[in-house]
Amino acid sequence: MKFGLLFELQVPKPWNARSDFEIFHQAADQAVLAEQMGFEYIWAVEHHFLEQFAHCAAPEVWLGHLSARTSAVRLGFGVILTERQINHPVRIAERVAVLDIMSNGRVDWRTGRASNPYQLEPFGVNLGETRQEWEEVIEIVPKMWTQNTFSHKGRFWDIHERNVVPKPIQKPHPPVWVAAQQPATFDLAGRKGIGALCFAVGVPGELEERIKSYKKAIETAPEQVGLVKNNHCATFTIAYCDESDQAARELAGPQAMWYLDTIEGIYGPVWKAKNLSEVPDSYKWHATNNTPGEQTMTKVGKDYNTFINNGSFAIGNPDNMIKTLEGYEAAGADQVILFMQAGRMSHDKLMRSLKLIGKYVLPHFQEKAKKKQAAKAAR
Repeated sequence: MKFGLLFELQVPKPWNARSDFEIFHQAADQAVLAEQMGFEYIWAVEHHFLEQFAHCAAPEVWLGHLSARTSAVRLGFGVILTERQINHPVRIAERVAVLDIMSNGRVDWRTGRASNPYQLEPFGVNLGETRQEWEEVIEIVPKMWTQNTFSHKGRFWDIHERNVVPKPIQKPHPPVWVAAQQPATFDLAGRKGIGALCFAVGVPGELEERIKSYKKAIETAPEQVGLVKNNHCATFTIAYCDESDQAARELAGPQAMWYLDTIEGIYGPVWKAKNLSEVPDSYKWHATNNTPGEQTMTKVGKDYNTFINNGSFAIGNPDNMIKTLEGYEAAGADQVILFMQAGRMSHDKLMRSLKLIGKYVLPHFQEKAKKKQAAKAAR
């Protein structure tokens, strides 16, 4: 199981004139240290208007900065929104290709629609068309990367014959992923032959069925896009490591709940103001669940200890963190993505946590992987 680090670039109030500057640069320092500690992926979101919760509106700029400061860790867009009012597919292909060149072939492209109208409506997006827009984008962008003569006439885009340059240096092209929360998206990702990155906060055992659905569908990938199948399912958890289990809980637990409370405060009222009968079918699951952690929160309440005890959060000392992460491994995850820059977690404590994870947690899984490979080679 591989390990990644996700950044929303959270900037809780109160703010000062340097708040954004400090978070963006501190997060870059955290990403650089993560590479040194053995993390294999850094993911950066694209979000808009999510005050305090996510100020990462232009991930390509921040990831471009990281490409010059790192040499091995993979740099993932997590996500690039595919609505036509926000990102034209030619511009998507160009931006991903340039980052791939600047990073020497280390880019992963994760796609998505956004799970809530709050981010989309100011752009004039039609919610009923976002799924079809996404499907058209993931079909044509890999062709732009691999064809010297490209043209397209579809439902949403009419692109005259051109050579879209530059091309990425990864061959045949960067891996394609999709953000997945609702169960149906896991099956859809498998059918499209692309990676699935789960953003739902939940118990590892509850994710197992979604991962199984994905793995079954990707065996045949009847609607595969691009020239290569990306058979990887990643999952997400809020994480923090400390020498003391109790100290980790008391420090990071409230920040993890701040994460859930803040996104619920932004997203919840938007869906509650809408009549469910008017919500497009592809958004009905989101409209009835509202936020990434709502299903789990409904079951266990708002006690962070319960979230930690059931494995929804990977917060604790190294031994307990390993036990929690083994739950995701047992569920079938190919990658677990740790979200650590939550709420008001200080930069110094996050750097210390990354060092502990690098010293104790990652080596445990790396050694397991080596033993598994050795046993396979001996057969």
